[in-house]
Amino acid sequence: MKKLSSILVYLIAFFLFVNSSSAQNKQITLSDIWQNYSFYANSFRDVKSMKDGEHYSTLYDGVSIDEYAYKTGEKTRSILQSSDLVVQGKTEPITIDDYKFCDDESKVLISANSEPLYRHSSISDFYVYDLKNKRTTYISDGGKQRLASLSPDGSKVAFVRSNNLFVRDLSTNVETPITTDGKINSIINGTTDWVYEEEFGFTEAFFWSPDGKNIAYYRFDESKVKEFSLTMYYSLYPEQYDYKYPKAGEDNSLVSIHVYNVKSATTKTMDIGKEPDQYIPRIKWTQDPKILSIQRMNRLQNKLEILFADPASGTTKVIYNEENKYYIDITDNLTFTKDKKYFIISSEQDAYNHLYLYDINGKLVNQITKGKWDVDKFVGYDEANKLVYYTTAAATPMNRDLYSIKMDGTKNTNITNKVGTNDPMFSSNYKYYINTFSDINTPYYITLNTANGKQIKVLEENTKLLNRLKTYQISKVNFFTFKTSEAIELNGWMVKPPDFDETKKYPVLLYVYGGPGSQTVKNEWERYDYAWYQMLAQKGYIIVSVDNRGTGARGEAFKKMTYLQLGKYETIDQIETAKYFGSLPYVDKARIGIWGWSFGGYLSTSCITKGADYFKMAVAVAPVTNWRYYDNIYTERFMRTPNENTKGYDDNSPIHFVNKLKGKYLLIHGTADDNVHTQNSMMLIKELIDADKQFEMQFYPDKNHSIYGGNTRYHLYTRITDFILKNL
Repeated sequence: MKKLSSILVYLIAFFLFVNSSSAQNKQITLSDIWQNYSFYANSFRDVKSMKDGEHYSTLYDGVSIDEYAYKTGEKTRSILQSSDLVVQGKTEPITIDDYKFCDDESKVLISANSEPLYRHSSISDFYVYDLKNKRTTYISDGGKQRLASLSPDGSKVAFVRSNNLFVRDLSTNVETPITTDGKINSIINGTTDWVYEEEFGFTEAFFWSPDGKNIAYYRFDESKVKEFSLTMYYSLYPEQYDYKYPKAGEDNSLVSIHVYNVKSATTKTMDIGKEPDQYIPRIKWTQDPKILSIQRMNRLQNKLEILFADPASGTTKVIYNEENKYYIDITDNLTFTKDKKYFIISSEQDAYNHLYLYDINGKLVNQITKGKWDVDKFVGYDEANKLVYYTTAAATPMNRDLYSIKMDGTKNTNITNKVGTNDPMFSSNYKYYINTFSDINTPYYITLNTANGKQIKVLEENTKLLNRLKTYQISKVNFFTFKTSEAIELNGWMVKPPDFDETKKYPVLLYVYGGPGSQTVKNEWERYDYAWYQMLAQKGYIIVSVDNRGTGARGEAFKKMTYLQLGKYETIDQIETAKYFGSLPYVDKARIGIWGWSFGGYLSTSCITKGADYFKMAVAVAPVTNWRYYDNIYTERFMRTPNENTKGYDDNSPIHFVNKLKGKYLLIHGTADDNVHTQNSMMLIKELIDADKQFEMQFYPDKNHSIYGGNTRYHLYTRITDFILKNL
């Protein structure tokens, strides 16, 4: 009996071991990734600091806006339930998409039923909920609105509809048009044209003054901008969607800045100069309601000025001027101090991106941060303690740490205690912050902290995902560096197969983006393709990504050396990566492939042509194939116009090098891509046919640059995966 018990114990232990080993050796499938979303990491979104700085609010599942205490991280009250939103004549429950408070938090502006337009824009139904009298107001019956914004005191709401700007008095319910000349594909008021939205990264183009007496707004006259037509296939007879898209070297919208006085219902035009061919990438009220700041940039984007405008007269004066031999990046870092004496701005004027302090008249007080490293982001300014908070790549281009520093540049302190990428959101009084941390092997770890970095509470640690990952064969992602034949040191990461054997030879797949100022090689969680790369590693592939010259966090010289030759050095560096891996004893140099999306699709196409001897296959999703086909703000920033730089355009457009193609090539595009038009792929196809080069292609009807929706992503990644397995 005792012997039988011993055998039974052994058998149970054996089966437990087998089952445990099996559980830890599960294979990732595309269904896991793109149908079941098994590797989705939870993040912390829709968080807003309350006015008192001691509480924050968050939107839960579209049905509840709740308040939490920074001191404890505990819920203190429910501010608003979607069931509270009762509007006469509307019977369907309102699901909250987003929300904003007025300054005294007596009213909350709700958006619902949002429909995307382009990358940053949408139309919605907007409601104002009065938290005191529990009353809901639908802001307009004239159709869905855009960009609704409460006045600072919550008495009025302004919004855009049909390219016009309106203001509604919530006490009288009177809706007043601020502009009346708005017209589709002609005149835009209060929001931006397509190219400003895409390349300057904003769409809200009207702003209440701090005292609520004025509204400053943009007006775009795009009547002379050429139209581009997208064919939409969803109806019996395909329809054309026409919109204004200025390509490299072509006419832009004429932009003007205006200020509307709410009380007098009059409008003043601000003097932004006589040169029509320029950009106004930002406007922003200073802390003084009598001063509007206007950023003015020349078309070459190498000269930036800040103008101070008088909203009553429209007169302006230049208080800041910066010039660069390459180009100047536009950011949202310009910050005016509450004492009305200073402003902070970021600049690369000393060859690295740093923060500078100026007095309100534009005189330099001092450079706040210094060193041979880049400030990544200006996080905020604590007025009470005279502390500037910023994130930086000081330790390594791969990491992002949170620092505080005095305005005079002293007491520069690293606050973070985890090595990786830190993304903080501060309370309005700068006593607390919520930090989203991750590294290349760790999903989002979100904590509540005091301003000095002390952790109060863990808000999200993605335990379920971490436990799930333990049941699969997962390889650690490792960083590496190597030097090219030009002695340029490049950073990269690599995923090896979980059963890697250095005596064997493996195929390599390079993932590339590589666009100006970007990075794929960062010590942060790859939220989109981490699981897919692990799946390919399980199938015996080494996955690699390398940041070529032109990418960010390594200073201005490294980033801007691609000026006038966009794609040349980036392609060389990716070819050098293939050569380097081909020299390693565990790599099969005859089986190196590359894939990328957008700029990455452009580079993968360039590599399979110009680097045909080093790549067996390439996948290009939504690639630019000729820089003449892309928009002017982006392209001219790095290349100037085609007339000024004809050779630069021709030498760096892969459409001209298809005759070099040897390997297998898969081209993918969404037919409704408003950003990188399908024209890029069509003209490339024409050249491939003329050169008698075989290739494969996949088009997604009515899908935009992101190619998503329904079963699309699963289908897309199945197509790419099958192509890789077959050809690499």
